[in-house]
Amino acid sequence: MPLSHLRPRGETARLDVLRKLNLLDTPPSEAFDRITRMAAQLFGLPIAAVSLTDSNRQWFKSRVGVEHDSIPRMKAPCAQVADESAMLVIEDLQADACYHDSVLASSGVRFYAGAPLVTHDGWCLGAICVLGPSPRTITDAERVALTDLAAMVMDQIELQHALGRVDAVSGLPNRTQFLDDFKDLTMDSPRGEHRLAALVNLASPEQLGSAMRAMGASYLDEIVGEAVRMLGATIGRTSTVYHIGATEFAFIAPAGSELDAFYAELGDWLRQRAQSVTSRFVTTATVGIVPFQIGATACADLLRNLHSAARHAFEMDRGMSVFSWEQDAVYRRRFWLINEFGAALESSGQLRLVYQPKVDLGSGACIGAEALLRWTHPTFGDVSPAEFIPIVEQTSMVRATTHWVVETALRQLAAWWEAGIELQVAVNVSAVNLQEPDFCEHIVDGLRRHGLPASSLALEITESALMKNPRLAEATLRALDAAGVRLAIDDFGTGYSSLAYLQSLPAQVVKIDQSFVRGIERDERKRSLVAAMIKLSHDLGHRVVAEGVETADVVDVLKEADCDEAQGYLYARPLAPQAFVQWVEKRGKVEAVAL
Repeated sequence: MPLSHLRPRGETARLDVLRKLNLLDTPPSEAFDRITRMAAQLFGLPIAAVSLTDSNRQWFKSRVGVEHDSIPRMKAPCAQVADESAMLVIEDLQADACYHDSVLASSGVRFYAGAPLVTHDGWCLGAICVLGPSPRTITDAERVALTDLAAMVMDQIELQHALGRVDAVSGLPNRTQFLDDFKDLTMDSPRGEHRLAALVNLASPEQLGSAMRAMGASYLDEIVGEAVRMLGATIGRTSTVYHIGATEFAFIAPAGSELDAFYAELGDWLRQRAQSVTSRFVTTATVGIVPFQIGATACADLLRNLHSAARHAFEMDRGMSVFSWEQDAVYRRRFWLINEFGAALESSGQLRLVYQPKVDLGSGACIGAEALLRWTHPTFGDVSPAEFIPIVEQTSMVRATTHWVVETALRQLAAWWEAGIELQVAVNVSAVNLQEPDFCEHIVDGLRRHGLPASSLALEITESALMKNPRLAEATLRALDAAGVRLAIDDFGTGYSSLAYLQSLPAQVVKIDQSFVRGIERDERKRSLVAAMIKLSHDLGHRVVAEGVETADVVDVLKEADCDEAQGYLYARPLAPQAFVQWVEKRGKVEAVAL
């Protein structure tokens, strides 16, 4: 009497083992299909399958000669194999008292033979079976062959589970398994079929780093565990969820899913998570969605697009984002710039400095210049500094970039001083530079090597850079001031703590941002604001430089407000070194200020 209508002891545990292997409802796999085809050929039968016994169905991980991917568990011979963990041979289903009215018998199947798929721990997952339309017997050699094929299936299952295909923390299939399953999906699905994929990221790298620093490494395990339970209870009911990164989970929506419904479902998941998990206070979960076509999108491209969409969602602070080619073009351009700029730093001839004059508003004399970085790519020509500098400042290349700029500026400055043009050159410095423990030493050493007085170099620092790590930045600036290097607060008025910094930092110069200067001759409020900035700076002992001066009318307003210096297109655009010297010689007025 078969036991398929009963549930043996340990059935709950058996099902738990089956589901942890993440085989149910996964795409067909060539590794399993190869064994199934071998079984059909060995027995000379048209039907063979790797059948897994779920709670109420037999699901076929691999099949030959079968259109459907599952049948009911009730009165399924494979269920009896799973229940008894023993080989079952039915020579004629229609003559069998139990199975004569089963789904298989009604479909014309007469012969069945199945060998159990048993884990090393003794749990039977299902069977590898062969079926035929006519009654037949089975030889001892065929029994041995079917048993061997079952062992091969289990070796494949446990090999995939053990060798780098299942994440040890989450118990979910990992990135390697995703790649293999995606390959199988493209083989099993119609070419050109539209599908949807999503990536859930539980935290940004910065958030995760801060949380683990405060809470310890176990914190990552905790938020992953929370996510696995929630994903399994919702998305995992219809899709296989893959753990592809420390805090990243990917899955593909069932065929036929609509974007709007998929978007809404994931939005509900995000809201549910935000209401129920403790990690929501220190991490921000985001979701990236990517529509794609079977056969038209490579797996590597799909993963890249998923990451891009999820990152865009984080940067836009909106939780979810659907991938777009326009968005992708921006990220690919950014990545290209990073790679190419790194090559430019290591080569010669691509990077150069240009110099924009600074003019004393009282005498009209040139009193210095600001060194500005320019990049000419060997293939694509000039790249705008407004595009590449903000990107470089977010990478590890910012230190090397500043060092290159400082060294190049000092070399040029020494040549000018030797030629009798004793001006001061200003160089921009990033927040990262102010956190380098040897930054002051590097600057002083460069001045000494080139035989220049410390006051011939000015370093311009934005307020936003000072706010990255105020205590460390202030210590670095005080060391530079003690060494005699001039300091300027750049883009004054655009930060958040202008008055506090003016009081506490050892700066000699304040540069008023061009956004306050342009159009000042037509704007009474701007005139009042700039006049107040200039008076406040003077009261605290600072010289004031106005940026972005383009017309004589603006100069008149600045003079009336007692501004000290100006730079902008009215005087000159940024100039190459030789052109700068020619501009200085033509102007005929040079003064050394605060040297």
